[in-house]
Order: sequence, then C-alpha cells, then structure tokens
Amino acid sequence: MRVLVIHNQLWAHYKSKLFFEVNECLKKEYPESTFKVIHIALHEASRSVMKDDENFQYDYPYSVLFNRSLDSVSFKERLPALVKAFEDFNPTVLNVTGYFDYAQVLLMIYARFKGVKVVLSSESSTMDHNRSALKERIKSWIINRADAFFCFGKSSADYLLSLGVKESQIAVKHAAVVDEDVIKTKYAAAKSRLVPDISRKRKFIYVGRLAEEKNLEILIESFKSISEKQTAENWDLLFVGDGPARQKLELLSGTFLSDNRITFVGGFPWYKVPDWLAACDILVLPSKSEPWGLVVNEAMVCGMPVIVSEKCGCAEDLVINHQNGFTFDPDSQQELETAMLFFTQNPEKIASTGQESLKLIQPFSSKNVAREMVACYERLDNNSK
Repeated sequence: MRVLVIHNQLWAHYKSKLFFEVNECLKKEYPESTFKVIHIALHEASRSVMKDDENFQYDYPYSVLFNRSLDSVSFKERLPALVKAFEDFNPTVLNVTGYFDYAQVLLMIYARFKGVKVVLSSESSTMDHNRSALKERIKSWIINRADAFFCFGKSSADYLLSLGVKESQIAVKHAAVVDEDVIKTKYAAAKSRLVPDISRKRKFIYVGRLAEEKNLEILIESFKSISEKQTAENWDLLFVGDGPARQKLELLSGTFLSDNRITFVGGFPWYKVPDWLAACDILVLPSKSEPWGLVVNEAMVCGMPVIVSEKCGCAEDLVINHQNGFTFDPDSQQELETAMLFFTQNPEKIASTGQESLKLIQPFSSKNVAREMVACYERLDNNSK
C-alpha cells in the first residue's frame, strides 16, 4: 500500500498532528506500506505570521513543492509539480484535500485514469457561504470522482450527501482534530500553577481573531447586560486574540475595560492558549460564520463547558444543550445572555458540564481518526488489486 496525501500548506499544526498519527498507525499496522504528504506551499499569505513553532515538530514523511506562500503559486506551476510528485511516488491511494483547487481536481481525474483509488477530505458545509445551482452541479461532478471521503463533522458529511455522495463512501466523520496531547498537558500544568482561591473571579473566554464576522460586539453587550445581575458580579470576560476590530471592541467595552472586567490580552500561539483556558471557566464562540471552530475542540479536551453559535460548523457535533453547554442564534443577544446566565446562576454545574465535554469530544481524538483513515486506505488498496 502506497498512500500519497496532497495538502495545501506545511504550516498547519493540527493537520501535521493527524499526518503524524496516520504515519504511526501505518508503521504499526501495515509496516510494509509507504506514506507521504506533499505540501504545495509553506503557508497562506495572510497567515505567514502563524508559522509552526520549532518546539513542536511532527515526524512524518513529507516534502514541500514551493517554499513560499500558497497564494503566489499559480495553477500553471502547481499542476505539473503535482503530477510529477504523483508519478515519482506512484501511489495506490491518493488523498486530496482541496477540491476547490483545479490542479488537485485534474490530479484526481488523472489518478482515476491510472487506476488509483481517490479519497477526498472535505471541510465544507452548507453554512460556508451562498452557493449557486451551477456551482453546486460542478462540485457534485467533481466530488463524485472520489471513492471515499473524510469529513470534518456531521455538517460536512451532510453537505456531501446533498451532492450525491453515498453514506457508505464517508469513511471518517470526525476529522476535525486538534493536538489533544499537547493541549491537555499544557492545560494541566497551567492549572497546577494556579493558587487555590475560593473567592477568585470566574471568567468567560473568547479565543480567536478579533474580526467583524466573529460577532464579538454581541458578546460584549451580553456580558455588560448580565453584569447587572447579582449572580454575574463576580465574573469577567477575557479576549485572547488580535485583529482589525480590537480598537472598536475596546471602545465598546467602556468602563468595563478600565475596571478590568473585560480584558484584551492579544494574540498567542496555539500551544500557549491552554494557559489562558486554565484561568477561565466557559468558552464562548459567537461567530456569525465559522466553517468549524477548532477552539471549541481545544476547550472541550480541557474539560470546559462551551457556548457556541449555531452558525459554527462544530455546533451540531460538539454541543448538546444543557449537557456540555449551549448553542444560540448569533443574532439573538437574549439567547446568548440566557446561556451565560445559566453558568453565573449555577456555578456548581460548571465541573459536571465540563465532564460532558470530555465525553463528547472523544470521537475527535486524533489517534482514533488516524485509525479510521488508515482502515479506509487499506480497504481501498485491497479493492484495487
């Protein structure tokens, strides 16, 4: 079995974690197999500052076709480079991760012509953006060139089903993974450093870009509103992240900012986020649009309750109302306030609610997902013989 994965960019640490686990599983279960990941470029231009830290290197076989930003690599450059990489490796199974990239689409078609089985990894869902009927027909034709599919979650699986994919073809339904090992270790270490203080203030936390689509104004207004309630007097709101909306959000915070009830601490690399999660109690993700929302995975592997906009791709998979948190309409401040007030009025339920998060996140374990991916590769490889 020779498995070749085509991936857009090297600087994507959670994908690297998954590729590492796949490689480890293949070495253990099928030691005669060969595995390689071809990264087209280093990073997207807008995310060049998010280079993976050298302290977290993931050991798996890979090469990078272009040592520059993905945005700068033209179709005319990437197509021949991908075909050459394909021919040099000579795979029995090809896993592409970008059906919106016509170079990868043509590689899929070429692979099928050569008798190679094709797996398509999909993160898209019906909530991503408005879609035209013509584009959906084209997309349906493209994806049905694949033999099997790996999906981020239920929303992406349902979208593929709507495009004509068969249920039996969806081999993985929980591919939205994080590096739970590092996150849990960092979180536990940060918790152990906290000085026990029964009177400490509790905190809601948001982690991510400070941008318009994140709907952070409603979070600030909701917090200011519930702060008038007696049960919320001992609660603060923390923002971890940076972005173009920061100044506007700080102005909106008003006296809550000067009184340190609302705090903006700036952006931090992913492996430092658990330090902030450890000092907080409830994660809130109020986005108007979010393909998934991996920060929810991060909070849940730490055993935290979550309040998540129903427009986030992860909401259907990861949040069960009154079990591990709440979902809400991002256009309804009242719904968000009600969810936040539940925890201010029932702080004794935070720990048990967080335990439910730990249960619900289990199917998204990177090791479990890697095993499911490898089982799919092996099945397709056997069917091609």
